Amino acid sequence: MIPRPPSPPLNDKVPVVSKIIYGLGTGLDMWGHWLYPGVAYAVFMSYLGVRPAWVGTALMLNRLLDAFSDPFFGWLSDNTRTRWGRRRPFLLFGGLAAGLGLPLLFLFIAPHWSEQKIFAYMLVSSILYVPLMSSFNMAFQSLGAEMTPDYNERSSVMSFKGAIQKIMEVGNFAGLQVATWAGLRFASSVGNDPMKPNTLLGIQIYTCFLGALMILFSSIMFFSLRERYYAQVISRKQERVRLSEAFWETLKCRPFRIQLLFTFAFALGNSVVGSLGYIATRYVVCNGAEQPAAVWNTWMGVAASVGGFIGALGIAQLANAYGKKHAAIITCLLAYAAYASGWWLYSPTTPWLQVIYSGGVALVCAGFWMLSGSMGADCMDYDEIDTGKRREGSFSACSSYTQKLGLSLGAGAAGWLLPLIAFDSKLPDGVQTATTILGIKGYLVGIPLIGVTAALLLVMRFPITREIAADIRAKLEARRGTV
Repeated sequence: MIPRPPSPPLNDKVPVVSKIIYGLGTGLDMWGHWLYPGVAYAVFMSYLGVRPAWVGTALMLNRLLDAFSDPFFGWLSDNTRTRWGRRRPFLLFGGLAAGLGLPLLFLFIAPHWSEQKIFAYMLVSSILYVPLMSSFNMAFQSLGAEMTPDYNERSSVMSFKGAIQKIMEVGNFAGLQVATWAGLRFASSVGNDPMKPNTLLGIQIYTCFLGALMILFSSIMFFSLRERYYAQVISRKQERVRLSEAFWETLKCRPFRIQLLFTFAFALGNSVVGSLGYIATRYVVCNGAEQPAAVWNTWMGVAASVGGFIGALGIAQLANAYGKKHAAIITCLLAYAAYASGWWLYSPTTPWLQVIYSGGVALVCAGFWMLSGSMGADCMDYDEIDTGKRREGSFSACSSYTQKLGLSLGAGAAGWLLPLIAFDSKLPDGVQTATTILGIKGYLVGIPLIGVTAALLLVMRFPITREIAADIRAKLEARRGTV
């Protein structure tokens, strides 16, 4: 039985409705950031014939662009002063722009284009789109860190965010099935083969629908949420944050550096699962068949939603009872079992076992990202002791970019590693050799286990405990009052 921690003070509690509305922002995060790498191999490699190394390189460069946009918009958000606060204007206008821009990642591509032209389109569209998502996401991540000053209530906010994120993530997993259906329903494909769906057209239609939802969600967030720390920033006439502080000065915070490193290690390993998950489903479990793979991909999304929902809420209870550091250690240990199980659960003779794998991985990932966000908010208090500034945007920019860097390198690595095991998507019916199948499973299991090992070693060095966090809060409130 997990011990029940004391309830936070009434003034520190965030209303459940506000937690849910805040969680809507994960729809923009999921679809604006992670739908693209989730469908890229199916659309650009399997349908349009772009070589996997090129797709992997485009995905990696897509995220590396955030090296410039995330720190800039984090810094801009910290320095914004309006009647609506620092974050809310970016939630509205960034969300509108990101929703309108999502379909443009696919909209103007034609199936007869050359590989070079498609690759160039991928790069140019990313250059235009990444800043739009950064403008929303930096404000979104920053707002979550300042919704409450309470150690445990922060985990509660992040657990709602994580649980709702897993619901939104179904949209990513279902993307290929919807695109397959739409591609069969509305157009014939290359070569006029009526049995092969026009995946490109399907994803174009689907992203128009998701973009409309992104606009709706960002509007609801703008009109419903409030910024808890903004009045203190105004009353104390906090000086402007220098652009250098958006990255380099922020890295001087030792607990935050540790948090960045274990986030990077976990993200790098897990991104291989995201990139190779569809490859494993289609070529290991479904022997190269596209339509069954799309159906199983959707069911795995449902399992991931359920597992992630349980993980975000359940591991939050562990964090409240035993502290975030101990909960993160437990989560890493659970991740060993989840990732290793992929060797046995991706089976062509028993395809439904992969659904169990998806749910287990989602459980530990949702718990880990929830803890990482909550621990990051504690690091921001630690920094305020030294600097006297609230710099949620700067911290969120570093954290977001580090996570994306790990995910982008993992996505790129998947494209580079596949040729090493003689993977060839153009083989008749997509059927791969036994050696290639073993290689896919080896990557899928081995790389995430390396990442989670590094993350575990780093988590054990994280210095902020519940007691230290309480002491930091007491000192802050003695200096600048409560929020």
